[in-house]
Amino acid sequence: MTFALSMTTSTSPSTIILGIVAIYLLISLLTGVLPSFKTSKSVGGFVAGDRSMNTLLLYFVVGASIFSSFAFLGGPGWAYSRGAASFYIIAYGVIGIVPLYFFGPRAWRLGKEHGYVTQAELLSDRFDSRFLSVLIAALSVVVFIPYLTLQMIGAGYVLNVISEGMIPEWIGAGVTYLVVLVYVFTSGVMGVGWSNAFQGMFMMIVAWALGIYLPETLYGGIGPMFEAIIDAGKEQMLQAPGLAADGSPWTWGAFSSAVLVSAVGYSVWPHFFMRSFAAKSDRAMRLSVVLYPTFLIFLVPILLIGFSAIVAFPGVEQADTILPYVLMQLELPAVVVGLFCAGALAASMSSGDAILHSAASIAVCDGVGKVVRKPLDDRTQRFLIRIAVVLIGLIAYLFAVVIDVSIVALLLGAYGGVAQLFPVVFAMFYWPRANRAGAIAALVGGVLVNTLFLMMPELKPLPLHEGVYGLMVNVILLVGVSLATEPPRKEIIERFH
Repeated sequence: MTFALSMTTSTSPSTIILGIVAIYLLISLLTGVLPSFKTSKSVGGFVAGDRSMNTLLLYFVVGASIFSSFAFLGGPGWAYSRGAASFYIIAYGVIGIVPLYFFGPRAWRLGKEHGYVTQAELLSDRFDSRFLSVLIAALSVVVFIPYLTLQMIGAGYVLNVISEGMIPEWIGAGVTYLVVLVYVFTSGVMGVGWSNAFQGMFMMIVAWALGIYLPETLYGGIGPMFEAIIDAGKEQMLQAPGLAADGSPWTWGAFSSAVLVSAVGYSVWPHFFMRSFAAKSDRAMRLSVVLYPTFLIFLVPILLIGFSAIVAFPGVEQADTILPYVLMQLELPAVVVGLFCAGALAASMSSGDAILHSAASIAVCDGVGKVVRKPLDDRTQRFLIRIAVVLIGLIAYLFAVVIDVSIVALLLGAYGGVAQLFPVVFAMFYWPRANRAGAIAALVGGVLVNTLFLMMPELKPLPLHEGVYGLMVNVILLVGVSLATEPPRKEIIERFH
């Protein structure tokens, strides 16, 4: 790959680009570490930020923690390789935020009253089961690993491409996530919050600038870009529901089931749901959800980036690298390329830090804390969460340097597992008759069926996302087992309903 960057000085383009990326990483580090001086040293401070996040901070934490390498690299990659199939990303985002409008304020009120800081604490109390807490902790960590892995892969892609291969992907991912690990280890959720605010604003500006610039530069506008795609005989890229991974037309069943599973899993992702406990008030939580769709708008220019490369840069095999690849082919000042690449890293880090923090918090508070006989004191819990931050980061990094799978495929696989939490969360708030046996049976059955079809897709009776089959079994078991066994204790029903 050859640089085509306009330079007026003797300094090499790669040096300037990497210098800008280094400055961005330094700012992210400082933004994430500084909140540690104001947050209490308790577990509540590390995990829930002393319940002090205002609407603006929540807006960026919720938005930036969802839009990640998946959006900045996977989104353009799908638009480039699968065309209209990429619209599923916008579809599920619009639908998936709705349940949090109802779940979030309820979770906040219960959290404030009873001291909950994680999703599993809430569920295990409602269903009166320590085993359920451990089960949810295990499920959360398992689905978080591929989600965190894809963030690291995205960071590695970016630095590898902009350095013309001089920086191996494993080094790029390692350096970027060393920064993330330091500020998550130091500041907990408030470090995640403030760094997400900076990263969110940064990547929104970069997304719009690039999404408008590329179609204009390459085709003379967005309309002419789509006309060029049709003239090149690639009109199937613009016809919903787009293409499947093998290049054949994607079925409506596969498209709609991917939207459904992603939307169902969206609001119950543990790191997403846990922000309810960090809110300053239930009003702040609800308002951040109402404002959230404005964050979705930035996906429009992200997808335009991928469409702009279909005709101009055909034949790029690794579709997830299309954004940095295109940047390196254009006659752009190195400073501009550096800013755009920093924006891509911001997308990766803004989700990675939230995932890493939540995975460690859940592993200790809901896993280790429920297994040991003697209750852990506050200081021990905080210490163990920090150790878990390091361990989970290392495990995800090991997967990142050896795995070879599409970024979006990784996320779709993770969504199928986490979506199994939705019926149980819904029943926790809205169905008093749901009980411990029903919740455990539903979660175990749904996850097993989802995993079976994920590992052996040839067994599917219809070409639907495996998460749909898991949800079918999940709901049947939740209702059937709950009705067939003893109802919850009266005091539990009164507390939650």
